[in-house]
Amino acid sequence: MVQQLTSAPERQVPEMVYPDSDGQPMADNTLQFEWIVTIKENLELLFSDNPEVFVAGDLLWYPVEGDNKTRRAPDAMVAFGRPKGYRGSYQQWKEDQIAPQVVFEVLSPGNTLSEMAKKLAFYQRFGVEEYYLYNPYSMDMGGWQRSGTFLAPIAEPNGWVSPRLGIRFETTLGKPLKLFTPQSQLFLTFVELGKLRAQAEAERDQIAAERDQIVVERDQVTAERDQERQRVDLLTAKLRELGIDPNTLT
Repeated sequence: MVQQLTSAPERQVPEMVYPDSDGQPMADNTLQFEWIVTIKENLELLFSDNPEVFVAGDLLWYPVEGDNKTRRAPDAMVAFGRPKGYRGSYQQWKEDQIAPQVVFEVLSPGNTLSEMAKKLAFYQRFGVEEYYLYNPYSMDMGGWQRSGTFLAPIAEPNGWVSPRLGIRFETTLGKPLKLFTPQSQLFLTFVELGKLRAQAEAERDQIAAERDQIVVERDQVTAERDQERQRVDLLTAKLRELGIDPNTLT
């Protein structure tokens, strides 16, 4: 009798998991957090009308499919040519192989030179075009722009205009970094934006109130003129009843 061999069941290869979190906090303190949020939210606002610009903060970026160890979570990043929308992580092979073109990092006191060198090497290796690094404690800013396969330092950050973003950097010794939109509008914190909005609404309400007052005064003048006209018409009618021609009166 011939014994029929049965093939071993095919082994299932587990699907690669790309975690949405690296277990690290977004920021170490309130100052760093405020700068991260300010940069990210102002970039969101700047490109809010463009559906093909994706902006994110502290989002894990996986550049290589099948490798969940090679990753970074820039404090803020911008990817042109990618639609807005929810992502648990930025998996580049699912994004038409488009790497974020611009990334920002905001230093905390705990960041080491070795750590920042590794980040620069990562961004250089995986295609970032512009990399900006800001230290809110020393108020120093550095920038790198892609030149071929390298990210070359920007010689003079003060007055620098980002080729991709169009924003302008203003760095003054001993003063916090200032960022300006292409329309020369200063990047503001959420609180400053709220105050500006409240001020604009108050001015709008004041203008509306003044307009309403003008309408009231105009209607009052019109009503007084109508009353005067009615009084004149009444007097004219009475004079005619008495046989007096009003037109002969001086």
